[in-house]
Amino acid sequence: MRYVILRDDDTNALTPVACLERLYRPFLELGLPVNLAVIPEVRTTVLGPDGQLEGYLPAGLPPEGAGTVRLEESPALLAFFRENPGICLAQHGCFHDRFEFDQLDRDRANRLLDLGTQRFREAGLAAPRTFVAPHDRISRAGMHAVAARFDLLSTGWFELGRQPPAWLPFYLSKKLRRAPHWRVGRLSMLSHPGCLLSDTRPVGRILEEIKLQVQSRRVTVLVTHWWEYFRNAAPNQGFIDVLHETADYLSAAPDLRVISFAEASAGGILLS
Repeated sequence: MRYVILRDDDTNALTPVACLERLYRPFLELGLPVNLAVIPEVRTTVLGPDGQLEGYLPAGLPPEGAGTVRLEESPALLAFFRENPGICLAQHGCFHDRFEFDQLDRDRANRLLDLGTQRFREAGLAAPRTFVAPHDRISRAGMHAVAARFDLLSTGWFELGRQPPAWLPFYLSKKLRRAPHWRVGRLSMLSHPGCLLSDTRPVGRILEEIKLQVQSRRVTVLVTHWWEYFRNAAPNQGFIDVLHETADYLSAAPDLRVISFAEASAGGILLS
């Protein structure tokens, strides 16, 4: 049996629930869990490399100031979470400042992690057990802080220079085995093969690449971003169709099972 985890990044208090419904209702109806990496208190002024507001922020937000919006300020989003048990939540940074957990010392990492978890609790949500760093970048001190608080870290890759010294034997063993995933203590750490479900890729080739990647390992994390399907508030129907075709493929394949991050970290799934 092979396992697939769907991870969608950047849901926040400003995310239109209708977008999530349109994307993931087919998954939920098929009984496939969807893991949303949720920003606890989104900053409304974060710019991308092009100098424009990040895609997960609505157009028209005021460019000045350092305003933030907490999860508790979106009753519609919280209702969507409560009404759909197939939606599983991970903590995605705190404010989602650019490379927020890169180059942090341990005190700052601890404060941001605790504040993010506090925002989940204030919204009436359980404290997440999975952490996803903005842009998949996290410092050595951040790795320490995550290990003390979470059961699972999902990221793109693992670099030698960012591993705590005590973890190096485990890291080197992982490298020798060419394993994409590994564990230190209670912390499971999963990498992913890039953002396969992205509107920057040729739509006609996405599903075939997913199939190749899924067959190449025991556990595959598929990463996507809800806002890429709705750039400039315009639905990309071709891209949405590919996402739903992916759901059909995952539900029909006899040797695949779609799981949540919680299932992956519970110990019953081999991280290989």
